[in-house]
Amino acid sequence: MAFRRRNKSYPFFSQEFLIQNHADIVFSLVIFILIGLMFEATAKTAILFIQPQYNITTLSQEGEVTTYLYGWKDCATILFYFFITLILHAVVQEYLLDKVNRRLHLSKSKNTKFNESGQLCVFHLVSSVWSFYILITEGYLLHPSSLWENYPHTHLRFQVKLFYLTQLAYWLHALPELYFQKVRKEEIPRQLQYISLYLLHISAAYLLNLSRVGLVLVFLQYV
Repeated sequence: MAFRRRNKSYPFFSQEFLIQNHADIVFSLVIFILIGLMFEATAKTAILFIQPQYNITTLSQEGEVTTYLYGWKDCATILFYFFITLILHAVVQEYLLDKVNRRLHLSKSKNTKFNESGQLCVFHLVSSVWSFYILITEGYLLHPSSLWENYPHTHLRFQVKLFYLTQLAYWLHALPELYFQKVRKEEIPRQLQYISLYLLHISAAYLLNLSRVGLVLVFLQYV
């Protein structure tokens, strides 16, 4: 599965080879993890990467309810979705942004800006719709007091935990993308600043059990 056109071949493990083929390499790692689900000996390890951990099932008037805590095993899940976001980044770049770039004939500096804005636009759109859906289905908008009542909110619904893990994975993936996209040195400090702020905000909301308030703030930021 090739994400970028190969106009020139480079030596294995060279810098240009890694930049040109990083999505294919990561795709192979994802397939390797998914294949692990097929074998009993490796299934438990593979699930550790794919499925959110620390689930707790309790009985309520509605029946069995499964919620999630956070812990160090989340790092494995974040790593898996980190790989997924690298692949999706390459897909958006190859099949959407690059095609538009070729039609617009932008200069190199404008091309870099366009790619950055295009990637963020797609991510913000998906994240805003997803976070709004969670706010509606969890009842946080209809009952605003639930945002702070019964704090700390240590038990997370599946969709809430998955949202936070994928958010962390996305903003972590943005760091190596500075290298893969060959971002100019003068642009790196600016991008590092907002990437770090997003990581700080999202990780703080997740680790300090402020997931509900954090969801609202993330939604408002992305809209």
